[in-house]
Parts: sequence; structure tokens; C-alpha cells
Amino acid sequence: MSKQFYGKGIPHIDPERLKGKLIVIEGSDGSGRTTQINMLRDWLESQGFATVETGIKRSQLVATELELARQSTALSPMTSTLYYACDFADQLEHVIIPSLRANFIVLADRYIYTLIARAIARRLSRNWLSQLYGIALVPEAVFYLSVEPTTLAERTFRKNDTLNYWESGMDVHRQVDMYRSFIEYQRKLEHIFMDLQQDYGFVMVNGNRSPETVYEELITRIRPIIEQPAPGD
Repeated sequence: MSKQFYGKGIPHIDPERLKGKLIVIEGSDGSGRTTQINMLRDWLESQGFATVETGIKRSQLVATELELARQSTALSPMTSTLYYACDFADQLEHVIIPSLRANFIVLADRYIYTLIARAIARRLSRNWLSQLYGIALVPEAVFYLSVEPTTLAERTFRKNDTLNYWESGMDVHRQVDMYRSFIEYQRKLEHIFMDLQQDYGFVMVNGNRSPETVYEELITRIRPIIEQPAPGD
């Protein structure tokens, strides 16, 4: 499959010259994304594939400022969205595209879909968001780890002993009960992702199962993708 952008893309970048593969693992905090990324990286490298990882809040340009901004509960949906868009654009230009040009496999620990879903949950225009992220490359595969909100909460408590203000959607529901807000917000995100799946073609993966079972399914689905020759080879 030839590479392409979702929208107008980035000027002077020819997607046909990007020979690597872009594989995205999506899902909420607690869905097991990072665990799967780590296992997939080890497996890919054992198969002889050079890999690089990317994800949210990792750009050298704004990651620090974004994290500081998130410490304030007064961050508006529009400001937050533009911060994340800048973070993504910087990584796209300086990490993702150069890595794909060098024939690496890029493992993305979330991509534009989480950013779009979060913004839609905060009532920003879906049409505007699709234009904003029209610079994004279409991945070879996107796997969404679907996990029950109550399970997400349990996993988050085990890991952090508390719930996160933003991941609980406290700015959306304005509830005193953070746990209840978390459950409602995660359900809302799940519904948004199911809606987005119609446009972006996610592969929905049951993330309620053991990490090993999920990993085996992902390998089965990814193997044919990485074995495909790059266009022009």
C-alpha cells in the first residue's frame, strides 16, 4: 500500500519515499498499550527490524510546556488541543518521517486518534479537527485496545493509587466524584472511538484479556504487514 496523508500533508514530503511501516497502538491509560509496545518492539528487533517509538507528549519542542500546562485545571479545550497538535507535528517532522524514510518500523503509542477523541469529548468540531490533523500520515495499521472502564480504573489504581484529573474527564463532567466521572468519561471516549473507527478503520482488539493473549493476536495481525515489500522494491 502506498503511503498517503489524511489531508494536504506536509509540503515537499513525498510519501512514496517513506519505505518504513507505521503501526499504531491506541487505547486509554490502563489499556495495556505501553506493555504491548514494549513486547512488540522486542519481537520486531528479534526479527531483524529496526524500530523507533513515538507517542504523546514526547516532542522536544513543547512536551515540557505541555506537561506544565496540564498541571493547571484551567487549561481550555482549544489551548490543550493546539498544544497536542504542536507536539504531534514536531514528532511527525523530526521522528516519524525521518524514521520511515530510513525504512524503520515506527511504533506509535497513540497517534492522532486519541487527540481527536479527547477534543470531540470536549465539544470541539470534528470537521475542524480532521483538517487540523490532515498533516498526519495514514498508518499501515491501527489497533485499538478496548477495555471496560471499570477495568481501566482498577488497573490505574493498582499502578498509581489514584486517578488522573484529565483522564477522568473532570473538566467535562465537573463532578465531585472522580471515580464516577472517570467511568462516564471513558465510556464517552469508547463511543467516540467506535464512531471514528468507521472513518479510520481501526482494528478493535479486546484488551480485557491477558497481555500475552493480546500480544499473540497483535503479532498475528502485524506479521503480514511487515512482510509486505515496500512500494518500488
